[in-house]
Amino acid sequence: MEKNIDKIWENCLKVIKDNIGHQAFKTWFEPIKPIKLDANVLTIQVPSQFFYEWLEENYISLLKTTIKKELGSDGRLEYSIIMENSFDSTHPYTIKVPTSNKRAIKNPSLSMPIDINRSSSNSIPNPFIIPGLQKINVQSQLVESYSFENFVEGDCNRLARSAGFAVANNPGKTAFNPLLIYSTVGLGKTHLAHAIGIQVKNLFPDKTVLYISSEQFFQQFIDAVKNNSQNDFVHFYQMMDVLIMDDIQFLAGKEKTQDVFFHVFNHLHQNGKQIVITSDKAPVEMHDMEQRLLSRFKWGLSADLQPPDLETRIAILEKKLYNDGVEMPKEVIEYLAYSITANIRELEGALISIMAQSSLNKKAISIDLANQMIDKFVKSTTREISIDYIQKVVCDFFNIPVDMINSKTRKREIVQARQLTMFFSKKMTKQSLANIGSRCGDKDHATVLHACRTVNNLMDTDKQFKASVDELEKKIKHQ
Repeated sequence: MEKNIDKIWENCLKVIKDNIGHQAFKTWFEPIKPIKLDANVLTIQVPSQFFYEWLEENYISLLKTTIKKELGSDGRLEYSIIMENSFDSTHPYTIKVPTSNKRAIKNPSLSMPIDINRSSSNSIPNPFIIPGLQKINVQSQLVESYSFENFVEGDCNRLARSAGFAVANNPGKTAFNPLLIYSTVGLGKTHLAHAIGIQVKNLFPDKTVLYISSEQFFQQFIDAVKNNSQNDFVHFYQMMDVLIMDDIQFLAGKEKTQDVFFHVFNHLHQNGKQIVITSDKAPVEMHDMEQRLLSRFKWGLSADLQPPDLETRIAILEKKLYNDGVEMPKEVIEYLAYSITANIRELEGALISIMAQSSLNKKAISIDLANQMIDKFVKSTTREISIDYIQKVVCDFFNIPVDMINSKTRKREIVQARQLTMFFSKKMTKQSLANIGSRCGDKDHATVLHACRTVNNLMDTDKQFKASVDELEKKIKHQ
């Protein structure tokens, strides 16, 4: 009997394989296992409830034809479904669902029919067009200035940028599908997402690319529910070649909207379309999101954006100034880069404010003007002094290059600058002794303690040295 089951299902698969694409067959039919044949009823095991729903929504006629061909006109099919997220998946439950003649299957989770015959884009309302108002231009909703050309690459974002560029040059055809970009606010997620969309449009003008925030998606779904047009809403998004969803974490706790996005996601992925998602946290840290969604986010690549290092922050400012055709003293650029370390948006905002203040009030761009502007951006919260900034102030004071702090030279002025950097770093930052040492010539914590003792001893015995230390401290705190 077991051999008979396998033979019957093998014959069914041969017919099915000849009638659908290779990727669709691999995704939706290879995982199926025939487990029981009772009279004219064949029971097959499928991995999940969604898997069953997808087969019924998309392949019901094909299944019906192949089963009747093998088992006769009375042939029927039943599904054994493995419960998703079950602690014990070795005992699936079975639901008796015969192959149906219906072409629109009721989906209980969406509470709406999924009409698989409907594919004409002309008959599907566009959720971006509001009745009674002028049509909204939805040609991707991309911001042209957020291009790869304007995205400054550094160690902090190299992986995400490289993956995004690969996706944009071959959408839906790389292993990075979906591509999930995550970071805290202000580090360039949205910029990179737009850059991917812009590059796709430039290289593949015929592809349909859409950028949308998850909040906008949610509001459109609410409108679709009110207007009883959920089916049209789903079909609209299933027509995209590249779908870019920004701030996916906004869907947390919104079960129905997650469910709709889940169906859109599966349709696009199964048909080789590209999905790009951004979030303020990694999938493992997302709460109130359905596990089946989170598991699909992990199918591709999750790439994070880290706060930019000093060199990248300076490059970002210089790029912005170049694009705007504005010149600014190098010391002001460096002052901004040293002062604002964790948020690119805040960094660019401070730069714009300085330029505006200088232009409107006819003031020269200077460190003092920069300090006034930075107060408005950063001093609303306690601003931490960085080791980078301390190194900069100390080296400027002694008129030596910053990189000399990390050299192995034993020249007196370099050693003293290094010791003062360690002294102020211990006094003014929350960094560990080991971290301070590693940032100051790759020294150990014992060297940092020795440096601090040396500075304190010199301050007690040398008034001129103490005056220099006091002046340095004022300069550092003035940031």
